[in-house]
Amino acid sequence: MNFFEKMRQQKLLSFTLLLFTLSIGILIGTLVNTGVRAAKDQAVAPDATPLTIPAATLLPSEFTELAKKLEPSVVNISTDYTPRQARTRRPAPQQQQPQDEDEQGMDMFRRFFGGGEMPQRMFRREATGSGFIVDKNGYIITNNHVVSQADHIKVKINGDKTEYKAKVIGFDRETDVAVIKIDAPRPLPAAKIGNSDGVQVGDWVVAIGSPFGLEATVTAGIVSATGRDIAGAQQFQRFIQTDAAINPGNSGGPLLNRKGEVIGMNTAIATSTGAYQGIGFALPGNTTVKVYNQIIRSGHVTRGSIGVSFGKYDKPDVYKALGLQGGVLIESVEPGGPSERAGIKAEDVIVSMNGKPVKDGDDLVGKVSDMPVGSEVGVTLDRGGKKVDLKVTIEDRTKVFAANPRIRGDEFEEPARAEGTQAKFGISIRNLTDAEHEQIKVGERRGVLITRIEEGSFAEEIGLTPNDVVVSINRQAVASVDDVKRLQAALKPGDAVAFRVMRQLSRGTGRAAAWQGLYIAGTLPAL
Repeated sequence: MNFFEKMRQQKLLSFTLLLFTLSIGILIGTLVNTGVRAAKDQAVAPDATPLTIPAATLLPSEFTELAKKLEPSVVNISTDYTPRQARTRRPAPQQQQPQDEDEQGMDMFRRFFGGGEMPQRMFRREATGSGFIVDKNGYIITNNHVVSQADHIKVKINGDKTEYKAKVIGFDRETDVAVIKIDAPRPLPAAKIGNSDGVQVGDWVVAIGSPFGLEATVTAGIVSATGRDIAGAQQFQRFIQTDAAINPGNSGGPLLNRKGEVIGMNTAIATSTGAYQGIGFALPGNTTVKVYNQIIRSGHVTRGSIGVSFGKYDKPDVYKALGLQGGVLIESVEPGGPSERAGIKAEDVIVSMNGKPVKDGDDLVGKVSDMPVGSEVGVTLDRGGKKVDLKVTIEDRTKVFAANPRIRGDEFEEPARAEGTQAKFGISIRNLTDAEHEQIKVGERRGVLITRIEEGSFAEEIGLTPNDVVVSINRQAVASVDDVKRLQAALKPGDAVAFRVMRQLSRGTGRAAAWQGLYIAGTLPAL
């Protein structure tokens, strides 16, 4: 076979292979195309019936109607504030500054709501909370801790895109209640108030608020306890406990019964994560209403006292040993107070008041604090097994315990104007502790600590700062908050005011703080 014949055979073989390959490709393409047509013509699941979406129908329920009715009365509150570390550039003398919530870590009891000097605006933070409208003229109840640090407060009503500026009318630290107000161009829908004394364990309740800033969030649950005393609570806080989901941001929102009535204000949660874990606490509505009514009348809360101290005895052994079923065992009587003047002594047991049994200390405090200051109450005692009836006059609690800094209201937030005058400094102050007096060494026991300066105020304008210690005003000594109130009330717009203050200059580790005395003065502006 010569060369040319071999070449011809190779070409023939190549052509044959090419035809075979094309034939196989055509066959495969035909099979695939046939399979595709079969998929189009036949369902993958031939025994399945396609689903259809029915016409929309509303399924009204008790909770649905309640939410629709109450949501317009619940508001979202947003605030911006300067954290204490930025607001008070120098720590208060011998006083550990409370940490912001985001620095405290995980607490079992959380309230809802964080080389050179930097501008305060770089420290500005925001927080959110809730509240509920109780008056068509724009009065809103919320938690004091929602607005207490706020430099600016803004309120949004559900369904209304308008953002309203709010002002604080008054607050009460002992119940964590605050009243704020917005000016709206129309009457606002007010929530209906219920009677929290009728709340029972097992009742269905609904919470409405803005958890994590999510407005108009509705959750439901039951009341799991009433009259709950929890760690960290104030003396006048006895909570309704619920398993309705409450989270940061719900603070200040309403807890409602099945009739849509407010029977509580959501205030706190028990948590190790900072979020809902099945237990929330609401301040009873009756307590909230009593505080609200005092605030709108006078701007502050006054509580009565008879000037006694007592312990809590959960075990009945103490009373059993005394031959009693219950009552309040008096541990001490405030010197010069109403009880001492009436003849009440330590180790007396108060068993009834105005003919009604007194169950325990909380019951006694509740009864007395609800009575008007100046009213007379009949007290029945057990004294060594003998019955003794006495008359006691109720007095202002802050005055009765004036020597007790834990009880007295020794921090002063200025009202819109001082009583009887238009003079306003724009400061918040408190009395000094013994340790602070020792550290500052003014030379005599006097001075009050400035805790806050109001933005744009007279105090800010003349150069007063947080943590300044005011020791005199117009050369008149200042030893307490009451001295400042008295001197302020005698001033009017246009008067010159000179503050002598002690100001901390430096504070090094292991070294005593250096304090300098200086005068800061200005003329009170007209409002």
